[in-house]
Amino acid sequence: MSDSAQQTREIILRLLGSIGSRKEVEQYIKQYSSLDQKQFAVVKVGGGLLQDHLEELASSLTYLQRVGLYPIVIHGAGPQLDDALKEAGIPIRKLEGMRITDSATLDVVRKVMQRENLKLVDALEKLDTRARPVTSGVFEATMLDESTYGYVGEIKRVNLEAIGAAIRAGHLPILTCLGETPSGQIVNINADVAASELALAIKPAKIVFLTPTGGLLDQHGRTLSSINLSEDFDRMMSEDWVHSGMRLKLQEIKDLLDELPLSSSVSITSARDLPKELFTHRGAGTLVQRGERVLEFKTFDQIDQVRLKELLELGFGKQLRPKYFEKENIDRIYVTESYRATAVIVKEGPVPYLDKFAVTPKAQGEGLGASVWARMREDYPKLYWRSRVSNQINMWYFQQSEGAFRNDQWCVFWYGIEDYDEMKACVKRAFELPATLEEPSIAANS
Repeated sequence: MSDSAQQTREIILRLLGSIGSRKEVEQYIKQYSSLDQKQFAVVKVGGGLLQDHLEELASSLTYLQRVGLYPIVIHGAGPQLDDALKEAGIPIRKLEGMRITDSATLDVVRKVMQRENLKLVDALEKLDTRARPVTSGVFEATMLDESTYGYVGEIKRVNLEAIGAAIRAGHLPILTCLGETPSGQIVNINADVAASELALAIKPAKIVFLTPTGGLLDQHGRTLSSINLSEDFDRMMSEDWVHSGMRLKLQEIKDLLDELPLSSSVSITSARDLPKELFTHRGAGTLVQRGERVLEFKTFDQIDQVRLKELLELGFGKQLRPKYFEKENIDRIYVTESYRATAVIVKEGPVPYLDKFAVTPKAQGEGLGASVWARMREDYPKLYWRSRVSNQINMWYFQQSEGAFRNDQWCVFWYGIEDYDEMKACVKRAFELPATLEEPSIAANS
């Protein structure tokens, strides 16, 4: 890497560090950089973002390119197409979410798609970010149902040669959702469908849908931070507030992730928050994973102690002190099926105490810790725990807690505790508890 490239990388790392700790940003960059370059991320961009958030999108994609990551960007142009069709006096017709595309409509679709593609490429080039328009040759398709939809394609094959060539040349590939039939007929393809088919062909670590809302919203309009489909899908699909577009989106994401490696995940976030979602533990949007079931145990005798010990020591980066598994005040142990995330709850007075919460380094960012935390939060309306003051996960703990108090060594967190005397007693007890790791940890609470 040249001196100027290294300097640029350092600047970008410092900028990314402003959204999280330098250590966690570098951890994610290392994780993503270990992949084949094509398998980092597929990023689907809606036309509305190109119209209203182009500068934010270009800046976020520039961050990724500067640290050596090459997302494959595919975009739609829905609002722009509607405007262009109205201006041309061509009726806008849709059926079951598909745009009915006759020859006159297709002519407009081609022009608008190419224009919007070049608009994003130009915005990136203005930031000295090399980008390559890829407007054809990727999606080989047949007619979906010509008598009903007109020139709308069903993807049969995804050709990756142009994408690979762009990345090898150091360019971000910017794709439209146009396809071609074997005879060379251009066809219109739904952008979400094209993004999903692209992901199935590439099997990336991340599939990102950029939206104006910046995530999936719950019944109160709040962003859902993570969804573990193994744990949450059936429950969510039975909720009254999960309907219409959200219900369809959840089903589509589940169908997609069911066909991808367990390590793949979907993120739904905004253009501005894309770096934060990709490079911080707390994220900035909705992370959806096929995930794993969260298992519960009442004693250490019921659990695989060898695997749990390995998980805890990997998560903390330190060794457990002898006889940790001889604790007799265990209330409940949560652990994911793969033994990559865990929480250990013990009885320490009238309020349960979170004795251990850990996620292995490779699983951080996969949402497993959030799944364990969500299950634990359902079961425990009150809880307190402590963490070293130097712990870089403390910012996340502050978000999960309703209060905190610290001394020179420990920061004590809690939620659900309203009585002052009870709160005071919990803080005092947390400060007095002996350490259970051989040395102070910086990776999780101890």
